[in-house]
Amino acid sequence: MESTLSAATAILLDALAVYAGLMLAQYIRFETGLISLRHEALPLAHQQLLAAYGTGAFITSFALCRLYRRPQFGRFEDKIPRIIKSILYSYIAYFAIETIFRIDPQFSRKALVVSLGTVSFLVLFTKYILYRIEWNLARHMDKINRVAIIGTDALAIRLQHAINDEPFLRSHIAGHISTPEQQETAAVSNEQILGTLDQLNELLLEHNINQVVLADLSLDHEYMVNIIHHCEKNLIRFSLVPDIFRILTSGVVVETINGIPMISLKKWPLDHVFNRARKRAFDIAGALFGLIITSPIIALFAILIKATSPGPIFYGQERLGEAGKPFTIYKLRTMNTDAETGDQPGWTKENDPRRTKLGSFMRAWNIDELPQFWNVLTGEMSLVGPRPERAFFVEQFKEMIDRYMVRHVFKPGITGWAQVNGLRGDTSIEDRIKYDLYYLENWSLSFDFKILLKTFFNHDNAY
Repeated sequence: MESTLSAATAILLDALAVYAGLMLAQYIRFETGLISLRHEALPLAHQQLLAAYGTGAFITSFALCRLYRRPQFGRFEDKIPRIIKSILYSYIAYFAIETIFRIDPQFSRKALVVSLGTVSFLVLFTKYILYRIEWNLARHMDKINRVAIIGTDALAIRLQHAINDEPFLRSHIAGHISTPEQQETAAVSNEQILGTLDQLNELLLEHNINQVVLADLSLDHEYMVNIIHHCEKNLIRFSLVPDIFRILTSGVVVETINGIPMISLKKWPLDHVFNRARKRAFDIAGALFGLIITSPIIALFAILIKATSPGPIFYGQERLGEAGKPFTIYKLRTMNTDAETGDQPGWTKENDPRRTKLGSFMRAWNIDELPQFWNVLTGEMSLVGPRPERAFFVEQFKEMIDRYMVRHVFKPGITGWAQVNGLRGDTSIEDRIKYDLYYLENWSLSFDFKILLKTFFNHDNAY
């Protein structure tokens, strides 16, 4: 009932936002004098009719793009790319309606261009307001799901935090159940461990568990099947966190050469020339826009760097890019000039004494990375991709970590999927690789746009 009411409210607000946006665009086009007039405005009744047609097309398109699914998990900024894509699809649907029904006179083309801004703003604004209302309501509702996590490693802890941070789940973590494989290396505190896997049946009953999440896929297959069957018999919801490496290697293609079948791993999305061309065009446009917009910021901080600490304004460092080729990455200097005087480079860490006071602020807000728009423009980097690493660390990691070098199949990025999930600085390299490979396996322009948006909101481990 709550989900139905929420979806109905979303539809009503979207309809009002789209209608108001279309009418406002026609007002700006014909009444404000901001745009030259070649013909008079349509009668108000006809404008209202066109706006009503447009509203119907938009709501239908939004529904087909599944914008009204409830509950709506995740952060609002993650939803923006899908909302914008749905708005663009809606304009295509509206043009189709105009053509099929031969509406005459048609919506002014200049008014439609204006409406792209007015409709997008009003739809995003109303959706954000509704999201915040639903999010706050969900926070204060009773927790109806009691969850037990099978697993006690770092992944299980991240899963616990993810569930606790999602109010729409309305879930409470009752505790963790340890497995034989992880008993010696448990990262969860003893107070959070309900018991062992051998006691599963009793623990689920004792703690009134209605959902089990399996976070340890090293369990024996037969053991795993028994857990699933037990959950089914007792009407307990079962979920598992998939092994990302198994997902990445699950996509295969079968080719036949002279009658002999050969199985190969499926190509990366960016192996296709068309996708590379689209990403490069996006990079060039984004880098030019970024340099124009941020040049005053770069100039301001260049003056502040020069005034507050001795040394150069910019800092160049050799990194390895696509196919392991070296290039020089540029940053605004955030550390003292003698930050690395030893033979071996080191990671930045929290409260790093090598940073300047201004440098700490710049790193927290990613300001030091702004000169890398030039690296993007020259083709050495992309706006989004795995972060480039120094040759010293690459030589170490490629021997220690499986599939580490795969992250070099495409250009490195100013920001990346691992970075916006807090994996930068002195954090787990294995986890970073998983996120980098997931990005490369699932690349799309909308995914890039989502990561760029998240970059402005995420400051975890920015030191």
